[in-house]
Amino acid sequence: MIVALLFGATVTISLLIVLAGAAAAGFAQGVSGFAFSLVALSIWAWAVEPQLAAPMAVFGALAGQLVAMPWVWRGFDLRKLLPLVVGGLIGVPIGALLLPWLDPSLFRFGLGLFLLLYCPLMLRLPDSFVWPNGGRVADGAAGLAGGILGGLAGISGPIPTLWTTLRGWDKDTQRGVLQAFNIAMHVATLTAYSFSGAIGAETLTMFGLIAPAVAIPAIMGVLLFRRLATRTFRRLILLLLLVSGFTLVWSSIAQWI
Repeated sequence: MIVALLFGATVTISLLIVLAGAAAAGFAQGVSGFAFSLVALSIWAWAVEPQLAAPMAVFGALAGQLVAMPWVWRGFDLRKLLPLVVGGLIGVPIGALLLPWLDPSLFRFGLGLFLLLYCPLMLRLPDSFVWPNGGRVADGAAGLAGGILGGLAGISGPIPTLWTTLRGWDKDTQRGVLQAFNIAMHVATLTAYSFSGAIGAETLTMFGLIAPAVAIPAIMGVLLFRRLATRTFRRLILLLLLVSGFTLVWSSIAQWI
């Protein structure tokens, strides 16, 4: 398999797309803390089957999160993390069960459309705006949504990120808590994929190719993150999600055409 990837002329193009997607996604995740799957899947859609891309995205996101952890651990808050993780662990198996039955293009289109509608509204709110309602129950619901999306496609980060941004968490707390949340979700999702038979020899080979491509870009991204002010970070997150929405909608439409 590895020999074919390295020396097959047609497959080499696919390999380059995979590595480029992993590197770009690793950097985006390093800066934002969550964007690996959104970036990688939009690039890998041109070269990788959705059933293979989903576990690849989860593994790549996990690798990037682990590499970046030494730079973001100071914002960790266990009390804020627990509701998110409890909801997420309930959601992951639901998403994994839905994976074989869901139209991946329709799923990407729906998520992209949601981001296109929601992010501009968030950008229009004043930077000082904080939503005080919901508490730990709403935090758990955001974790549940993230877990379901994580089980489906490794996209556990966007909904909890949008929610904690609306809650007004400072940059370091948001990053430290969501980093731990995403690591837990990715481990749970890979475990669910293993039990469901979604991870085979080809998937493991791709894991070995993705890991080194993610590491250095993820470190570069997290070093940039540390230089950003909270206000700049908030707007960067929303703009990145908005661009991701455009990408998801466009890739879905292009596949249908």
